[in-house]
Amino acid sequence: MLKKIFLFYMQGFRSMRVGKKLWAIIFIKLFFMFAVLKIFFFPNYLKHNFDTDEQRASHVLQQITTIADTQ
Repeated sequence: MLKKIFLFYMQGFRSMRVGKKLWAIIFIKLFFMFAVLKIFFFPNYLKHNFDTDEQRASHVLQQITTIADTQ
């Protein structure tokens, strides 16, 4: 059963013409979103502002419990 499903999709992807280009565009966009944008828009806040793992853990715990207390 799984082999038939796999072969069905493999045959479909092999016979694609435009679809291969579209998949390439999708993968390029995903790479851009996850790799490039992360570098510029999502810096590692904890690593830059705290020196040790204990300080980072304490800050995260404080932020989580503060949010839970206000709700």
